[in-house]
Amino acid sequence: MNNVDIARVFSEIADILEIKGGNEFRVRSYRRAEQTLFDLTVPVEEMIEKGEDITSLPGVGDSHAKKIKELVDTGTCNRLEELRKDFPKELTDLMKVPGLGAKKVALLHRELGIKNLQDLEKAGREKRIRKLEGMGAKSEEKILEGVATLKTTAGRISIKEAVDAFEEIDKHLSDIPEIQVRQAAGSLRRSKDTIGDLDVLIITEDRKATIKKIREYDRIQEVLAEGEEKFFVKLVGGLEVDFRFFEKESFGAALMYFTGSKAHNVELRKLAQTKGWKLNEYGVFHGQNKLAGKKEREVYNKLGMDWVPPELRENRGEIEAAKKGNLPTLIEVGDIRGDLHVHTTATDGAATIEEMTAAAIERGYEYLAITDHSQAVRVTQGLDEEGLAEHAENIRAVDGKHDNIRVLAGVEVDILKDGRLDLSSDVLRELDWVIASIHSYFNLDKKEMTKRLIKAIESDVINCLGHPMGRLIGGRDAVDFDVNKVFDACLDNGVFLEINAHPQRLDLPDTYCRLAKDKGIKMVISSDAHKSRSLDLIAFGVGVARRGWLEKSDVINTLDAKELKETVSKFSN
Repeated sequence: MNNVDIARVFSEIADILEIKGGNEFRVRSYRRAEQTLFDLTVPVEEMIEKGEDITSLPGVGDSHAKKIKELVDTGTCNRLEELRKDFPKELTDLMKVPGLGAKKVALLHRELGIKNLQDLEKAGREKRIRKLEGMGAKSEEKILEGVATLKTTAGRISIKEAVDAFEEIDKHLSDIPEIQVRQAAGSLRRSKDTIGDLDVLIITEDRKATIKKIREYDRIQEVLAEGEEKFFVKLVGGLEVDFRFFEKESFGAALMYFTGSKAHNVELRKLAQTKGWKLNEYGVFHGQNKLAGKKEREVYNKLGMDWVPPELRENRGEIEAAKKGNLPTLIEVGDIRGDLHVHTTATDGAATIEEMTAAAIERGYEYLAITDHSQAVRVTQGLDEEGLAEHAENIRAVDGKHDNIRVLAGVEVDILKDGRLDLSSDVLRELDWVIASIHSYFNLDKKEMTKRLIKAIESDVINCLGHPMGRLIGGRDAVDFDVNKVFDACLDNGVFLEINAHPQRLDLPDTYCRLAKDKGIKMVISSDAHKSRSLDLIAFGVGVARRGWLEKSDVINTLDAKELKETVSKFSN
């Protein structure tokens, strides 16, 4: 089993324990291990094979380690099987609905006999939920909204899960000698937030031999289709993978076609038709004469345009820009010079200041901002003013030990319901970097939320608006505010917008990145890392930025340390 499979097992154990009213500490321990496994950037199976101590991972104790090894060895977990006895199979799905906690799920099951999402939606539409103690019409409405949100990502996985899945598949494909070229296409190549399935294009010397060896991949659960040109399978966990076979002469056209998007491809075909040509997955044709197809760039050039980076292929003006030679030079992961949003053991992180600094140095960063939570976020053991002052001293002590990196004393301060900040302005002014974020009261109406955000932005003590939309992909919709007014306030007050790279956030979303760019607002790509290995999550934020047409100059943490200090006036001396 891979990291995500194991994380899902831990999630289900935690859900069942919580719904049954189990020990809260035990539930939290499973949740913490789950998040560690989800964020982990190396396969835990590989760590076990190398004899590494997996209890060194944050939140993974001896009991968790035994279960992980059991899952890797057998694909099953005895503890989960025990908990599933006499427990409705789909009841834990209700825990994914925004606003539904374990106590409410238990109440819904006990009082209304609800066992799954279909039962829940039916009960809501029949107005039966509002009759339960502590619910009401407003709660019922929010539950139905939550079900609708969940449906938008049904059958889809996060981009990190998709990347992890492809990397495992690619490792298997690399051992098949007949394969000459292999390439992921589809929405994964376009860096979409969520992925429905994987498309893998292959050039091989022997298709039958290749299919036979792909069959040996131990995560294949079912073969859905097999033929001369494709091998379509379902993996353990439900992800479908479509292996497509092409000859060298058509591979570029196939890569373009299967990368998509559909809207982008439709416009390309229209463009070909205006020239009297036909465009498909095999090439550009004039009658029976093939004009292009071997290389993707060759196809675009034949159509009279520059090659379009995959992340831009959404029919949002990229075709006209490519025809005019006006496409942006997109930001790359290698352009990032530091991370300005990480957490430590001072609040809800799993690594110390020193450990996070060492991880940043290992990645060649020139600066790192330690931004633990403020006091309002109680679940994270947020810092009060006295605690933050002491924490800042500890950060600066670590900074003083290193000549090759600047360690900045920062905070992620909560924006309260009325727009005030969770800590005093005097305390915040003493810091090097201040992120202001919303972690509560997500359902304010548009006018109130706009006023709330603008008040925080105009406080004259914050540098950056953290995960501005407040969304959790598949779990919570974006907050509702007047985007133009808030973005204009950021521009007027010199406040940057964050692209939070955590795969469950990816916030600011790509379309808003482009709007911010057009307005002249600079952005920050941050990992929001809570453990040292999670610094690598920043790559997913770069993917969002590329989809938003951002260039290196649009993002301030592509600057070197000296340039950043000149750009951010609040740096301490």
